[in-house]
Parts: sequence; C-alpha cells; structure tokens
Amino acid sequence: MHISAKDLAALIPADFTLGVATAAFQIEGALTEDGRGPAGWDVFAAKPGSIVEDQSPAVACDHYHRMPQDVALMKQLGVDSYRFSLSWSRIQPTGSGPVNPAGLAFYDRLLDELLANGISPMLTLYHWDTPLALDDAGGWMNRDTAYRLGEFAAIAAEAYGDRVARWCTINEPATVTTNGYTLGLHSPGEALMLNAFPTVHHQLLGHGLALQALRAAGVPGEIGMTNVYSPMVPKTINPLDKISASLMDLAQNRVYADPVLTGKYPDLVRAAKFFSSFEHPDEDMAIISQPLDFYGLNYYMPTKVAVGPGEGAVPASMAEAMGSDLSAAGSGGTPFHVETWPEADITSYGWPVKPEYMKVALKEMSERYPNLPPVIITEGGASFEDIIVRDKSTNTAFIPDERRLKYLSDHIQAALEATGPGGEAESIDLRGYYVWSLLDNFEWSAGYKQPFGLLHVNFETLERTPKASYFWFQELIEERNLVTVAETAVAQAMEPDTLAEPDTLAEPDTLAEPDALEGSGVEHEAGV
Repeated sequence: MHISAKDLAALIPADFTLGVATAAFQIEGALTEDGRGPAGWDVFAAKPGSIVEDQSPAVACDHYHRMPQDVALMKQLGVDSYRFSLSWSRIQPTGSGPVNPAGLAFYDRLLDELLANGISPMLTLYHWDTPLALDDAGGWMNRDTAYRLGEFAAIAAEAYGDRVARWCTINEPATVTTNGYTLGLHSPGEALMLNAFPTVHHQLLGHGLALQALRAAGVPGEIGMTNVYSPMVPKTINPLDKISASLMDLAQNRVYADPVLTGKYPDLVRAAKFFSSFEHPDEDMAIISQPLDFYGLNYYMPTKVAVGPGEGAVPASMAEAMGSDLSAAGSGGTPFHVETWPEADITSYGWPVKPEYMKVALKEMSERYPNLPPVIITEGGASFEDIIVRDKSTNTAFIPDERRLKYLSDHIQAALEATGPGGEAESIDLRGYYVWSLLDNFEWSAGYKQPFGLLHVNFETLERTPKASYFWFQELIEERNLVTVAETAVAQAMEPDTLAEPDTLAEPDTLAEPDALEGSGVEHEAGV
C-alpha cells in the first residue's frame, strides 16, 4: 500500500510546485510544417533499426495541432506548472541565423494558453533535438554548438521572457553524451566511447552561455538547468565493485554536476586530461559555474555496478526495451557494467523501482554540494504496460495503472521526507516535483513502447484517456489545496488586525439567503 493522497498532501510544504513535464520532439509531431527545419533526430529516427519497430515521430501525440486540448487536460488535472521544451529547429531552422515566425508563434500561443488557465510555464531551451545543420557540423563535438545555444537563448528571452516563470537551459547532458555519442543509441548515433568527452564540456558551456544570455536579457523568471542523477550502488562489498561504482558515479553524475556547482571537474577527470588531446580555455569554468536560481534534478532509479565488462553495457531487459543489442558495446569496452536488481519491481524499461534511493540521491547531493541552490525534481515517473478496461454499458475507458500511481506516490513521499524536518537531506530546499510525463509519447529509441503518461494516447486515433494515476494526482493536488486554504484561514485568524471591528459587521438583512450559499462549498472528487 502507498500513503493516501490526503496524508501525502499534509507533507507538502507551502509554495511547493506540483507539475507535469514533456519534451517537444516527443509530443509535437508536425516535423515538416510551418517552416520547421529538420533536427538530427528526424534523420536518426528514419534509419531502419534505430527505433523499436521503426516507429516514426512524424505525428507523435500531434500536440502541435492539439495543444489547446492538452492544456485543458492540464487545467482539469489542476497542476501548478507545465514544463515543456522548445523545438530549436522550429524556431531557428538551421540552429543559427534568422528565426521562423510561425515557430515563434506556436509557443506564443502555448504560453498564453497556459497563463489563461492559471498554469505557470517552465521552459526548457534544449531537450536533445539539435538542428540537423548543427549536427552535420559536428553537433556537440563542435564547440560552436555551445555558442549557438547561447544565441538561441537570447532569441527565446526576447520572445517569451515576460511570461516564463522558470527556465531550464539544458536537459540531461549525461543522456545526450552517453546515448548519443558514447554508445550510439540516440541521435546522432556516434559510438565514440571515451572520446566523447568534448560533448560533456560543450553542453555545459552551452548551459553557461544560455544562462548568460537570459540574464543579459533581464528575464524575470528563475533560471536553472537539469541533470539526471542515479545513485551508484556496488553489487558486493568487493573493493573492485566499490571502485567500479565510484567510476560510474563520476562518469554519469559528478562530471556533469561538479562543474556547474563547484566550478571544476572532479580530480580524476582533470587528471585524465593529461592523457587526452581535448583542451578548453580556463575561463570556460567561470561561465559554466555561474550561480543558479534552482537546480533541476531528474530522478528515476538507482544503478547497481559490478567490476568487469559483463554481458553488456546495460542489463538485457533495458537493452531490449530500447530495441538495442548492446552485448558488443559492453564487452571489453568498459572495466565495469550495470547489474540487475532481482528483488525489485521492474518497469517496462527494465528500470528497478527503488523509491528509497530517492532519499539516497538527495542525501548525496546535499553532502557533496553544501551551497546547493533550491532543488526541483524536474522529472520523475515510470513506464508500465497499460491495460484499457472498457465499461460496455457506458462505453467509457478506464486505465487502472496502479503500479505507476504507486511509483509516483512513493517517490514524492520519499523526496518530501528526505528534505523535511529531520530528513536525510534536510538542508535541501526542495521546491517542486514534475511528473514525467503528461502524455504517453515518442520515447526516443524505444518508440511508442514505453508509456510514461498520466494520459494514455491512442496513437492511431490520438484520443487522450486519463489513467488512474491522473485522477490520483488530481486528488493529491486538491488535497494540497484544501490544506493550503485551511492554513491560510488559520494564519489570517491569528492576525489581530484582520479581525473585523464591531461596527463593520454585516447587518442581519445583508446576510446571504440560504439558497445563495448553494455550491459555495469546496467540491472534492476522489481519485483512485
């Protein structure tokens, strides 16, 4: 059993954001419409064998045409905020040079629609869809791409700066480097292994240059960036397993977080530069480590690590979910490998469900980075195969996704407990949790086989159907709102100057008639 929505709501601090997240390439479709330029992912996804069952992102969720409907579903859900990304090539078709007015206009409409419905926008500048022209010029192996992201940030600031509450410069550079340039699982499909390190630095530099551009434009919204974090757990007490876990931690967590939060790469990475031809100007680190208004943390799972190449770079279940055979990439390519968690529930992606490691992640962050800015969990969620139950009498569909609902409940609870009074990471100022994802979507190399959404999408009809997790999240938000209303009322009652003077009390004949009070109570629709 998981904690009730009411009890979980009682743990939520004031001003804590409950939101949902998506990414442009995964939901928009309309890849060739209204002047959008091609992205590297367009080309990568079109190559046979790159995507599970060769599924296409050409339509995806058709959010480009159904955006008002999707915002209405967010309004019905009751979320505080929506995290979305810009399609870089929709706005700037070649990644440099002139803008595309139709692309700018789409996000203008989205922002206005969100604000009209009381939903606060969190805008991600870069969520993996590099314009094809930049990929053809070397992508993130090319230092110039960082400067192009800075230029793109200036364009976005001018167009949307007055309406965006929070900005994420870049999303999960670790995934871009590992999947796109180290193993070749994502666009641009390069398998450079250790030679992919320049993509780490250039993405972090791009973050810093984008942050500079936003600050130079004077945008009033908060500015941060998002890194994924996975606690690395040695398989055994064997010292070699512990060393392997430390190396994996370095490669997947610290090499991306340390430069941003401390202004330098970890010692081992700096030592390794003596064996590499890659160089960067010293002044880059000052750009990369500029102060942030918040730090975005994506958390999904822990990672178990063991010494030796093993049978593959990742467990077979995970590789199969991505439609990839990684046995060749793992054997001999690395001195350590990722192990399975036999005792854990496993998502459809092959990821272990271990909510207790959310606390570990936050504790490690608090210990490593004493000056950590406020933290927002910018993504968290799980893919599970959904079963649609249809009521024949009413012809309505219901999706009882109890496992996803429990995943979200347990992880939000763990995050709140860890950062609450007496928690393992009490020093962290946790400001919010965004569910990945609002919609089932195009899950990169896994195509449409990994549904993360609170809303089920029928990819033939494009019909959206709320799942049980949607109604549960709706109930959590309603319960949180009731707590907030009650606390506000108590606080106001405690203020002496808010008490009405006797002569300002309403006369009896001005009191509302009984029938005028109908409907004034707070309606509460229970979730699942």
